[in-house]
Amino acid sequence: MVRSAAKNCKDVTIITNEKDYSTFITEINKNNGKTSLKFRELMASKAFALTAYYDSMIADWYNNKLNIQFPENKTIYGKKIQNLRYGENPHQKGSIYLRGYKDQDLQIKKIAGKELSYNNYNDIFSALEILFSVSANPATVIVKHANPCGVATNQSALVSFKKAFACDPTSAFGGVIACNFKINTVVAKEINKNFAEVVMAKKFEKNALNILKRKKNLRIIDISKFKIENFDNVKSFDSSFLLQNKDNTIVDTKKLKCVTRIKPTKKEILEIKFAFNICKHVKSNAIVIANNFATIGIGAGQPSRLDSCKIASQKAKKFQPEKIKNSIAASDAFFPFADGIKTLVKAGVKIIVQPGGSIKDQEVIDAANKAKIKMVFTGIRHFNH
Repeated sequence: MVRSAAKNCKDVTIITNEKDYSTFITEINKNNGKTSLKFRELMASKAFALTAYYDSMIADWYNNKLNIQFPENKTIYGKKIQNLRYGENPHQKGSIYLRGYKDQDLQIKKIAGKELSYNNYNDIFSALEILFSVSANPATVIVKHANPCGVATNQSALVSFKKAFACDPTSAFGGVIACNFKINTVVAKEINKNFAEVVMAKKFEKNALNILKRKKNLRIIDISKFKIENFDNVKSFDSSFLLQNKDNTIVDTKKLKCVTRIKPTKKEILEIKFAFNICKHVKSNAIVIANNFATIGIGAGQPSRLDSCKIASQKAKKFQPEKIKNSIAASDAFFPFADGIKTLVKAGVKIIVQPGGSIKDQEVIDAANKAKIKMVFTGIRHFNH
């Protein structure tokens, strides 16, 4: 009935949203009890959008049920949550939409602070993606421009925050902080020592909330009800888009292959898993240097893997030179040459984890053995462009 009415908008007015009732009344009052064709076409477009949204949800539900990942016809649908002040830049417009066929909201509750911007949401999504991939221990993730600039887990919530922030205090300025624990007064005071755009946590103690609210513009968000839905990734360009399932693979420690003469210990294996998992979330080419379940140097987004090695090493030396000795370096893809290995070894790295698979693997392994370090292959590549 809705579609039929919309198709006949030359003569029929269809209203599908109660928010348009007042506009409809204004329209008929203005036109002696009639509606204009322009108004009917506007209402028809809203009606078609609504039925298309409904049909897309049903198709998506069946695709999920039947495990059809890439149907012949694919509609990317969403329900608008709100218009944003602007997009990625002030000259761009932006909105945020919610996908899914369940009647739900975004499941992140803003408690205080300014309205969230397009860039805030982009960093929030990146931070949550990382946070929900780490261990059950108290964990802190700090993100800037959709890249992590500090990640740490520790039995102490305060230590996890301090270690995450220590990775790159310069980049953490104005970043998004995400914690998988309830923030107490001690952590809140530590957070308030520096400038942040957003703080997210699984609940806040009352006094901690009051401390954070002293910074009026700080966006404070409760993520206690948030969960990852694992929708497919979409990258669009002009009239086409790329679609792929999410990279949810976490390395199985039992399947790690040590390719050097010196083998890692059981504790080192767990640290290897941590570093490689964080590396997955860094823009390629990515190098992550970690020590004791905390990142200490991150090289992100370089066309050259060697440059990412240099940046990660430089950051670790600058902010935590005492921790780079005997550290672990993770690479999202194989090393095409031994130069990256030599750069990391020179900085003090003692363990390297990488997918392997290069035709120069033996050259890289020989360089690792010569340097008397440990190297592990995962067999899993984690490009993130």
